[in-house]
Amino acid sequence: MTAVDDRPQAASTHEVGRDRRRKEDQRLITGRTRWTDNLVLPGMLHLAMVRSPLAHARITGIDTTAARQAPGVIAVLTGEDVKDLQGSLPCAWPITEDQKAPPHPAIAVDRVAFSGEVVAVVAARSSAAARDAAELVDVDYEDLPAALDLRSAAQDDTLAHPDLGTNRSATWVFDSAEAGTGSSVEDAIAEADVVVEREFRQQRLIPAFMEPRSTVVDPTGEQFVMWSATQVPHILRLMLAMTLGVDEGKVRVIAPDVGGGFGGKLQVTPEEIITFLVARHTGKPCKWTETRSESLLSAHHGRDQWQKLTLAAKADGTVTGLKVELLADMGAYLGLVTPGVPILGAFMFNSIYKFPAYHFSCTNVFTNKTWTDAYRGAGRPEATFAIERIMDELALELGRDPMEVREQNWITHEEFPFTTVCGLEYDSGNYEAATERAKELFGYDELRAEQRRRRESGDRVQLGLGISTFTEMCGLAPSRVLGSLNYGAGGWEHASVRMLPTGKVEVITGSSAHGQGHETAWSQIVADQLGVPFEDVEVLHGDTQISHKGLDTYGSRSLVVGGQAVINAAKKVIEKARPLAAYQLEANPDDLEFRDGKFTVKGAGADQEGVGLAGLALAVFAAHDLPEGMEPSLDADATFDPVNFSFPHGTHLCAMEVDTETGATTMRSYVCVDDIGNVVNPLIVEGQVHGGLVQGIAQALWEEAVYDDQGTLVSGSFVDYTLPTTADTITFVTDRTTSPATSNDLGVKGVGEAGCIASTPAVVNAVLDAIRQFGVKDIVMPCTPERVWRAIQDGTAGAMSETAGAAAGHFAEGEPNQDPPGAGSAPAAGTTQEGGQA
Repeated sequence: MTAVDDRPQAASTHEVGRDRRRKEDQRLITGRTRWTDNLVLPGMLHLAMVRSPLAHARITGIDTTAARQAPGVIAVLTGEDVKDLQGSLPCAWPITEDQKAPPHPAIAVDRVAFSGEVVAVVAARSSAAARDAAELVDVDYEDLPAALDLRSAAQDDTLAHPDLGTNRSATWVFDSAEAGTGSSVEDAIAEADVVVEREFRQQRLIPAFMEPRSTVVDPTGEQFVMWSATQVPHILRLMLAMTLGVDEGKVRVIAPDVGGGFGGKLQVTPEEIITFLVARHTGKPCKWTETRSESLLSAHHGRDQWQKLTLAAKADGTVTGLKVELLADMGAYLGLVTPGVPILGAFMFNSIYKFPAYHFSCTNVFTNKTWTDAYRGAGRPEATFAIERIMDELALELGRDPMEVREQNWITHEEFPFTTVCGLEYDSGNYEAATERAKELFGYDELRAEQRRRRESGDRVQLGLGISTFTEMCGLAPSRVLGSLNYGAGGWEHASVRMLPTGKVEVITGSSAHGQGHETAWSQIVADQLGVPFEDVEVLHGDTQISHKGLDTYGSRSLVVGGQAVINAAKKVIEKARPLAAYQLEANPDDLEFRDGKFTVKGAGADQEGVGLAGLALAVFAAHDLPEGMEPSLDADATFDPVNFSFPHGTHLCAMEVDTETGATTMRSYVCVDDIGNVVNPLIVEGQVHGGLVQGIAQALWEEAVYDDQGTLVSGSFVDYTLPTTADTITFVTDRTTSPATSNDLGVKGVGEAGCIASTPAVVNAVLDAIRQFGVKDIVMPCTPERVWRAIQDGTAGAMSETAGAAAGHFAEGEPNQDPPGAGSAPAAGTTQEGGQA
């Protein structure tokens, strides 16, 4: 899979904007790196978890005798053994004051709430011995009724946690009339010429990161040292201290090279707590590394919503109001940011459109499934999917081209900065330019003509065109905004820049990479700021003892927040060096200018020699001749709190061919033109876009976490949970337009989640566009060949039965609805690949 990019590459002496191969790749692809699971410490024990096979049950007894007597076993601990030590896993985002949440023990004590929950842990001298002994732990259960269907759970038909008395955790509401950011949505609906009401299903997904989770804890020194494959070493350190009552200064967390996360490692996991407890109990280093099956079963999942949208419009297609009602499946527990994930989407349902009125409500619901939390995009893909789907539905009601309806209603480039109906200020953008370029690369008009010819001829293979014109809020986020949403932390980021005596530079960043290329991009930024060679910059991260302060990596915040912190620290280095440079040049500090790594006197001519930053670093190290009162250090720290989110946007166009006799879908072409502001490294950007596209397309066509009616995950391996390979994808055509962000010095916006957010509705809209003429109104994702074929045969709302549609009015109360036919069973092995190969 490659990008088609025929843009001329301008020659530049600057690093920012250059294609640079990633520094870190040399060690990563040659195996000269250290993953957590590679660590071997003297006397280290290996852990194996005993997990519940039942979704909801009371633990009536645990016999560990045989396990304790097994060869190589050092300890076996149950929930009862650690109930006074383990605390409750943290949730950092209580979205309402009355939010309900059950205690979340790392090891279940008397009841399990999902299949895969840990009930005991075995520590042994080898991983094989630990796994063998785990099989010997005998657990007696009393089966309890399980809440599995989201809509039924919302009606409290079966309680996931009987002690709570309800499955409803919290309901969060935003209303533009009450907030003073818009008018009444009920009035807009009542007065509308056209009202479109639709329900959409966001299926449950599994992050499926490349490197399984792994944790090592060494308790033998003055500190507890934890290595973990995590996105959030700083947050993990704090939460370990708060959850377990350990002095934070006695905990060091290291995230070595981490093989992907996608939000799935934005978590404080039960297994991290357990490994810490066992290491403390035994006094020996302990390691736990999950199997892939464990990962799919018990690492947190993503998405899982029912969405009901009501859109009001005038007869000419001008939108006048949008009402959104969500049910969001929390799973069995609240993770670190679980409750807030749907709320991140609340501000994006209006997207790029000028809605005068808006109402959003979301009810978070417990079920007896693995808990959900952030997954690439976190709330914004769900919102983008829904609004882009219903904009197509509006166009269908009006009998107009869906692109025309979008163009009629979006914010024009002359209107920026623009305050939305949610109260956010979009600082820059040009939807017209991105769309025009995308249509040109896609051949939009030509493909529409081909589509008409195929329909008129009754071709067995029909062509559909899908559109997604999106924006997202990222660069999470101004601390004051997070505070207003009751989030438990801020949105700032920290960085340090150290000038070494040799003239080399060390950059310490609080953002912790797990595949984004920070070491390369940060080197480019600092090379330009300080005028030093790219090769002379070393970037350090992911160790709370080296990078003592930070808020880590998620939400496309690394560059727009962490990168700005690096710039601010570099600027401080220059200002600290200015008095010494002036002293050496016998000039006034205000008369100096700094360019390309050198201080010179303004107006002194181009031939002046000046003084370089490297020489000043050595002079400071020696400290033999410094200005009076100057501290012998050029090192600087900076903490940056963003003043706004960043708002990347783009237009994604997809052409899908659908075999109407088999339901097989084939991707014909995919074009995306993204506006992510200025670009630091185009090569890295292309990689981020490609990865995001594949993840979003996979939701549309292949991926789904499926449970049976007993609460067992039946898509618990890659045989049943279909991840795409390169054989399933095509060559994407990518391009960019540029509207620089105004909220940071680089003018950059986020890119890591853009492709994943935009691509899903583009693909689904294309599949539906191909078969609308058969009376198909919707297909519940993923659009497998079976579901597409059934939708064509039924001529109804795809996999949603007429009965379910009739009951849709009871979305949040009244009669419960079951998941659509087909949603509760796994596709036959190979079905998706054979029919959905693109």
